[in-house]
Amino acid sequence: MKTVQIRLSLVENVNKFVNIVGRYPFDMDLRAGRHVVDAKSILGIFSLDLSRAITLEIYSDDCDDLLKEIQPFVVAQE
Repeated sequence: MKTVQIRLSLVENVNKFVNIVGRYPFDMDLRAGRHVVDAKSILGIFSLDLSRAITLEIYSDDCDDLLKEIQPFVVAQE
């Protein structure tokens, strides 16, 4: 499992992010505090507080291509 901090402050960023993660077969969650949603769900993402960085949990160790694609959204990597 890999974890990165991302920021999705604009509506078009959410759409781009969901289009990117939707192409990958492994499961991913977004965590904001105690709220957890499927990273591939636009409605789920909009239920989070997007004014702060949120944690993306990727349930795969072979996700280097994904990390390259979402680099514009990454704030810090753990």
